[in-house]
Amino acid sequence: MMLQLFRQMTLIRRAEEQLARSHQRGLVHGACHTYVGQEAIAVGVCSRLRSSDVVFSTHRGHGHALAKGVPPLQLIAELYGRSNGCSQGRGGSMHLFSPEVGMMGTSGIVGPCILQAAGAGYTFMLMKQDNIAVAFFGDGASNNGAFHEGLNFAAIWKLPVLFVCENNQFATEVPFKDSTGNPSVASRGAAYGIPGIELDGNDVLVVYEAAGVAIARARKGDGPTLFECKTYRTRPHAEGMGDFTYRTRAEVDAWKAKCPIERLRGTIITQGVATASELESIESGIQQLIDESARAAESSPWPAPASAAEHIYAEPRHVPAPPPPGERLISYSQATLEALGYEMTANPGIFVLGEGIGIRGGNFKTTAGLYEKFGPTRLRDTPIAERGFVGLGCGAAMTGTRPVIDFMFADFVLDAVGEIVNQIAKMQYMSSGRLKMPILLRGCIGIGHSAATHHSGNYYPMFAHFPGLRVVLPSTPYDAKGLLHHALRGDDPVLFLEHRELLSMKGEVPEAPYEIPFGQANVVREGKHATVVALTRMVSRALDAAAKLAHDGLHIEVIDPRTVAPLDVETIGKSVAKTGRLLIVDEAFGPFGVGAEIAAQIADRYFDELDAPIRRLNGLHTPTPYSPPLEAAVVLDTDTVVRAIRDLLSE
Repeated sequence: MMLQLFRQMTLIRRAEEQLARSHQRGLVHGACHTYVGQEAIAVGVCSRLRSSDVVFSTHRGHGHALAKGVPPLQLIAELYGRSNGCSQGRGGSMHLFSPEVGMMGTSGIVGPCILQAAGAGYTFMLMKQDNIAVAFFGDGASNNGAFHEGLNFAAIWKLPVLFVCENNQFATEVPFKDSTGNPSVASRGAAYGIPGIELDGNDVLVVYEAAGVAIARARKGDGPTLFECKTYRTRPHAEGMGDFTYRTRAEVDAWKAKCPIERLRGTIITQGVATASELESIESGIQQLIDESARAAESSPWPAPASAAEHIYAEPRHVPAPPPPGERLISYSQATLEALGYEMTANPGIFVLGEGIGIRGGNFKTTAGLYEKFGPTRLRDTPIAERGFVGLGCGAAMTGTRPVIDFMFADFVLDAVGEIVNQIAKMQYMSSGRLKMPILLRGCIGIGHSAATHHSGNYYPMFAHFPGLRVVLPSTPYDAKGLLHHALRGDDPVLFLEHRELLSMKGEVPEAPYEIPFGQANVVREGKHATVVALTRMVSRALDAAAKLAHDGLHIEVIDPRTVAPLDVETIGKSVAKTGRLLIVDEAFGPFGVGAEIAAQIADRYFDELDAPIRRLNGLHTPTPYSPPLEAAVVLDTDTVVRAIRDLLSE
C-alpha cells in the first residue's frame, strides 16, 4: 500500500514539474496552477475510492485528476491545448474533465465543486447506489456561500459526501488567518452536525486512514464528513506569478522541508518496505512515463477549429408532431402538473427541489398532490438557499438524475446566476458532450398582483444571451404541457418561465402526453396586414388587439415564439414576407431585450420584405412599483397594442 501511495505522489510531483517547465517554454498557453506540496491529500483520499465514486475539484486540480486515474498524457495534452487532452483542449489547467474515471470536473470559480458533490450524493441516495462523492477545495472556499449551503444540504439529508478542504494557508495571495473570524475550518463541521476533522495534510498515511473511515461512514448512510488538511503550496499561486510579496522565502523553504513525498520515503525505508534504490527505480520509471507523455503531448494534433461550436447543446431528438388541442378544458397550472406527474412516474430519476414544494404543493400548486405519491426524497423541501440547491442540481444532473428546481419567483434564482451561467450552461461544452445537463429550472415571471419589484421580474432576455441554455415561455395551457414534457425528456438545461398571470388561464389540452419541440413558433392568428410577435402574457393582449382591429377590416397575424432560446426566426420571417410589417410586443424591458434581437435578425435576413420600419413595444424601463395605478402604468394593455399596430400600418 505504501509503495502505491509513493508512486502516485511521485507521479503528481513529476507531472507538475514538467508542466512548470512547459509553462516556461510557452507550451502552456494560459494559467498553470500546480499542486506541488499537496500531493498527500489527493493520493490519500483517492486511493480509497472506487472507480464509480466521483470527484469534483477546484482550479488547483491536476493532482486530483491524476490521483483519480487521468493518464499523465491526457493531463499534459490538455494544458498544451491539444485534441487528446482530457477536456479535448477546451479547458486547460482549470477545467479538467474525465467522467470516464469519475473525474467530474474542475472549476475556475471558487465553491461550485462543493455544491456539485452534494448533488452527486443526492443522486446516489435517490438511486440507492453506495457510491460517494468527494469535493476538493481550498481554504478560500470555506469563506464562500457555497461552502455553508453545501455542507448544510449534505448534513440535513445525510448525503454520501466527503468534503476535503486543502488549507494551504493562502487564498491566492490572501492569508487565511486574515480572511476569517474562525481559522479552524474543521471546527465548522459542528455547526452543521457533521464530523469535522483536522489532519496533517502532508502525511499521506494519516489522510489515507482518515479517508477510509469517512468513506465507509458515508457508504453506510451515516452522512458527510469534513476534512481540513493542513498543507502548503510551495510554488506560486500560478506559474509566472510573483511569489514573495505576501510570503517569505524562509517560510516556503520551511514547508519544502516538510515534503510529503520525502516523509513517506523515510517511513518506507525505516519500516523496511523498500530500499532507497528500489524507490529510486520507481521514480526513474515514473520520470520516463512523464517524459514520454510530454513528448507525445507536444506532438499531438490541435483541435479542429470547426469543432469550436460543438457540444453546446445535446443532440436533437426526433419528436412526433403534437396532437390537436381537443376539447378538454384545464388550467395552465393543471397542464404543467399533469406533465410533471406523468414524467415522474415514468422516470424514477426525476426529483424536485424547492421551498414549500413538498406537502404544501408549491406556492403556485406546481407540485400539488405529488408528495403523497412520490414521497419526500423526490419532492424535497429545501432551505432558502437558491445558489445551493441550483448548484446541487447541477451535480445531480452530471451524475445521472434529472432535477427539477422550482424557485417560485424568477427573481429568486438571481442568487444562483453564477451556477447557471458558469456551470450548468457550460458543462456539456466543457466536457465535450460527455456530461449531459438534464436540469429544469422553473419559476414565475411577470408583473401583476402588486407583487412589487422583487417578485415581478422578466429575466428571459438575460438567460437567452448565454449559449447552452434553453429558455421557454409558454403562453397557453396546451403549450405549457407539451413544452414541459419536452423539457423533461431532453438532455439540455431549461429555464421554464411561467407568467404568474397565466396560471389560472384555461384552455384545450389533450389528456395523453405529448411534446412540443423547442424552437418552433406558433402562428396563433393568421393575417395579411401586419405581423405581431408577442411573448408570454402579451400573446393574449395581441390577440385581443387583433380581434378589435378585425372589426375595421384589418387582419393582423399574431406569432408566439414559445421559446426564445432557440428562437424561430424563420416562422417570423415568413410572416413578415407576407405582411411587410412587424411589431414586437414584450412586457420585459426594451433596451437590449428579445425584441431588439428579433428586430435585428429580421432586418438582417428579411430587409427587402419590409414595407415599414420594425417597431417594438415594451413595458416601461423601470423597476416594478407596488401601488395598483403605478403598476398599471408600466404594463402594456390592449388599447396600447391597438394604437401601436395602427401607427405601424400608417407608415
